[in-house]
Amino acid sequence: MEKIKPRTLSGFMELLPQKQVYFNSMAKRICDVFSLYGFTALDTPLMEAAEVLLAKGGGETEKQLYLLRKGDADLALRYELTASLAKYVALNFSKLSFPFRRYEIGKVYRGERAQRGRFREFYQADIDIIGDGKLDVLNEAEIPSVIYKCFTSLGLKRFIIRINNRKVLSGFFDIVGVGSIATQLMRAVDKLDKIGREKLSAMLVDELALTNSKADEILSFVAFDGEPFEILEKYKGKNESFDHGVQELAVVSHHLKGFGVPHSHFMIDLSIARGLDYYTGTVYETYMTDFPQTGAICSGGRYDNLAECYTDRNLPGVGLSIGLTRLFSVLDEQNMLNDAILTSPSDVLIIPMTDDISNAISLATEMREVGLRVQIYGESKKFKVKVAYADKLGIPFVVFLGEDELKNGVITVKDMSNGEQTSASAALLISGINEKVKALRNINPIK
Repeated sequence: MEKIKPRTLSGFMELLPQKQVYFNSMAKRICDVFSLYGFTALDTPLMEAAEVLLAKGGGETEKQLYLLRKGDADLALRYELTASLAKYVALNFSKLSFPFRRYEIGKVYRGERAQRGRFREFYQADIDIIGDGKLDVLNEAEIPSVIYKCFTSLGLKRFIIRINNRKVLSGFFDIVGVGSIATQLMRAVDKLDKIGREKLSAMLVDELALTNSKADEILSFVAFDGEPFEILEKYKGKNESFDHGVQELAVVSHHLKGFGVPHSHFMIDLSIARGLDYYTGTVYETYMTDFPQTGAICSGGRYDNLAECYTDRNLPGVGLSIGLTRLFSVLDEQNMLNDAILTSPSDVLIIPMTDDISNAISLATEMREVGLRVQIYGESKKFKVKVAYADKLGIPFVVFLGEDELKNGVITVKDMSNGEQTSASAALLISGINEKVKALRNINPIK
């Protein structure tokens, strides 16, 4: 039989065990932060009816969907977590309490060309707060606090949360007389960071047919580099939507310090629009200060009707999404993963040195009862091979249990970080191992 060459599809991340530990550690810390803010865990299906996922997305979404057919059913792999959330809330409305706060970390699939920083299968970490009819702007002020807490809990320090409000932009476009093409303008100005001022100006004139004077006024507004509320004040009183958006921006900015977000880690950026049309209020994008070329690693915003395609109920919400796979790939590529983190599958390897291994089994059970992860090496191999196994896996402690130890009622522990060996009672050494392991587990996954 001819062998099939094993391969992983491009755009699909598959990690070696040590790297998987880093990834899992990051995901767990993010989950812990979400829980701190009172979000409940949710797990929606990877696959939905195609009509459910296509209801809100349109043609561009259909191009990215992985579509499947089973019998007469048209199915699709989810391309984001929000569409599944909308279906879930509409389906279970009567059983939920509002505002409904949920988090979910799961895989999504997009049929696009795989390239650096862009995957076809990747993890997203999402939170959303869904209201029944109304949702106070205070919820929009809390989202940057969750972003800040997530990233600092991972060990990241150099990042910036950029905040804007879509009502400000749509109102401004009405003021300058170009409101009829607001959607196209939103998508254009959102590219300012990527293409620069000169190319954006050319796009506004050549592709959107604006006059040079209108293009200049739009650029002066979205690229304003002074105190944002200075230029916002210039246009106040001319458009109701604009004024409402400015008020919401002021409320969000005012509460950020109270929510624990230092001024050094957020800014009002009037060019942030978010490309998706369903955002209606505050919008967020988060960038790593040292690697702006990677684009936003966390984004989100306010939307006025989450589930309009599935129910007549008005369900406004606000949320964020962290591109977990993208963030991990950047950190790995930039050598920012912390070598000091404990990546081994076990805290302790017990090497029995007698034919009777019943004492080794009892010791392993005793250690596991206090929370230590323990392996017993049961293969008949040379002593050096057994120790090398622990070294290769990065297991921090090896326990030797031979005739002398059994006779004297002790165990011998080797600290693999420095080679030191200690013989003492099991109770004493288990306590010491546990303390050291707890310290290793608390190390940030990122340098």
